[in-house]
Amino acid sequence: MAYIKLNNESLPGIVGLLDYSPATGKPLSDLAEVLLADEGNSLTKAEREIIAASVSYKNDCHFCHSSHAAAAAAHLQLGPEFIDDVKKGLQTTPVSDKLRALLNIAHQVQKGGRFVTEADIEQAREKGASDKEIHDTVLIAAAFCMYNRYVDGLGTWAPKDNAEFMPMGQQLAEHGYANAVAMEA
Repeated sequence: MAYIKLNNESLPGIVGLLDYSPATGKPLSDLAEVLLADEGNSLTKAEREIIAASVSYKNDCHFCHSSHAAAAAAHLQLGPEFIDDVKKGLQTTPVSDKLRALLNIAHQVQKGGRFVTEADIEQAREKGASDKEIHDTVLIAAAFCMYNRYVDGLGTWAPKDNAEFMPMGQQLAEHGYANAVAMEA
């Protein structure tokens, strides 16, 4: 149960918080929509979800890690075991060297923005990342540090089992984030 009384205690993670405060919920949902679901991005939706899920795992945010890994799994047509593979650094899921270099940058941002080095950026460029993809990776990582702290700072609840996140991941993959609360309610 969350540390504060929410409008709907049955809504998990950030969904309950977005419903609690529509004035802040809408811009937060809109930001997630642009970062993760916008069509005008050279990173695939799955790649962006993997970045969000990986940063969330590093921040120990179970809800955000599992829901975004489930959305990536839906985009990639994978099962709930993918959620654990993100935790393990994508040992069994083939991903590009470019995505691995971008994940390195995202993990540096998760520790603190100043941990990103010119060498990290240059390595990503060498692996084919554009400046826009580097920009978006840093912004996704920074935003998910905020989202993770929001979710965990108010003590929201989350399902325990990976399989329970798969329907939510499918909804997010199919419909995006702009109406995330309406879909869950």
